[in-house]
Parts: sequence; structure tokens; C-alpha cells
Amino acid sequence: MIAQQRFYLLSFTNSMFEKAMSTFSEKVESLIQSEKPDLKKAEDGISLCIETLSKLQKKVEQEDFEDAQEEIDFFKNIKPFPMSYLIYFSEVRTCELMLPKAGNSNKVRFLKKEMKKINKFFTVNSSFVSYMEQGRTYLDHQFFSRNARPDFSFSPSINYYINPEFSTSHDMLWAKVQALYRYIHYIREKSERIEPGSSGSYRERQPNVLVWSGAKISLVEMIYSLYHAGDINHGTVDLKTLFSVFEDIFNIKFDNYYKNYGEMKARKDPRAKYLYKIASILETKMREDDEK
Repeated sequence: MIAQQRFYLLSFTNSMFEKAMSTFSEKVESLIQSEKPDLKKAEDGISLCIETLSKLQKKVEQEDFEDAQEEIDFFKNIKPFPMSYLIYFSEVRTCELMLPKAGNSNKVRFLKKEMKKINKFFTVNSSFVSYMEQGRTYLDHQFFSRNARPDFSFSPSINYYINPEFSTSHDMLWAKVQALYRYIHYIREKSERIEPGSSGSYRERQPNVLVWSGAKISLVEMIYSLYHAGDINHGTVDLKTLFSVFEDIFNIKFDNYYKNYGEMKARKDPRAKYLYKIASILETKMREDDEK
């Protein structure tokens, strides 16, 4: 899996893109967590994404890349991060504007049609999605290099960034894949707010009854660890979505996980004490198994 897809800041600590990506990540997370209406979030998000992509494009034009691998890394892991949010926020904006104004059943029906469109997209692009989800790299030189691009495989409605020097054949397709993962969650949440229970048909198999019986802050610790590891949805999932998923799984409500994170940071070492605890338990169990 593509564990580094958390826009690869960890592997780009010396990159010329680090500052722009770090700033974007903080701003987009703050926007998603805000209490603004969805339409306003989408409009502000579009502006933020365009601003960030413009900065990236200027850097590429001014400095370009040291070698082919850095170019591939940029178009596979850096540019698609803000680009995916641009596509996501654009989809949300369109949905908010087109959503029927009256009748909950009409609204839910519209959202179901949106989900069908998403499913069709993933079906049409199943080979590419499989390639990316399995962490393959053998075609990266074709998909994410400008020199290997005979034509564009994907023509998004957002064509502002189809620039020969700032696009490859598949970077925007990969961005749209990531965007639609987020959009699926948006549709689920929107449907649930309109008509509780209506999003059930969108879910994969859910466990029957699971209850988190430990301390809530321990679960918060685990979720933050998963988020920063970047191992879910190729690292594209945002904190709000991740916490919502765990709320669904364990029938629990997180009141203020940002405050919980501050409490964890204020601890004396080890600050991730629950993770240390369960890691120690697992290590002990495996040693016991070895001794048998």
C-alpha cells in the first residue's frame, strides 16, 4: 500500500515543496474542522487549492527537478494532494448548488445518483486504481513523467492545470481517485443528516456490535497514530473523516479530539503511553509463544 501518500512530507523534509505543502495541510485541516456551511467550506477550499497549486507551478517553472525520480515523486505524491482537494471541493460545491431544495426523498435520491457516478468512475478506471492501491511502481515513469506523455488519459472538468510543464498523463487522474474517496464520505454524511439511516446502503459490511471499553483518550491516541502513519486511503483521509469512521464502528462520540491531543502532548514521556502499552503486551505474547 502507499503508506507515504500523506503527501510525502516525511520523505521530502529537504524538498523545495515542503513549506507550501505544510502550510496547505494545516489550512485545509482547519477549514474542514470549521463550523462553516458546506458550500462556504467548498468555496474557500477551492481558493486555497488554486493558490497552493499556483505556488507549486511557479516553483517547478523556476527550479524544475534534479532528476527523473524527483519529477515522478512530485507528480505522484506532491501535486495530487492539493489537486485532489480542488476536485473534492469542486464536487462538493456542485452538489450543494444542485441538491434539490425541497423534499428529503428528492435530496437522498440525488445523492444516490452521485454515488452511482462515483462507482462508474472507479469501474472505468479499475486497472489504474488497482495499480496505485497495490503500491506498484513499474509504470510510474509513464504515468508521472512529463517526457513519457503522448496524450492525456483523463480530461477533468477542472482544466486550469492542464499545462504541459505542470501535468503528466495520470497525475490528475490519481488526484481524482483521492478526491472521490473523500466525496464518498461527504455523501454519506450529507445523506445521514437529511434522512437518518439513509446512508446504510453506502456502507460496506459493518461489525454487529463493537464497544470501546477502554479510555476514550486511548482510542484518540490510536486514531492520531493511524492518521500520521498515512496507511488509510493512501494517506488522503482527513482527521474528521477518520474520527467519524471510528465513531460508527464503536458507537462512540468524540467531543473534542483536538483538546485530547493537547492533553497527550502535555504528558511526560512516553506521551503515546497507550501505544507503548499495547506494543509491550504484543511483544510479551510473542515471546511467550516462542518459548512454548
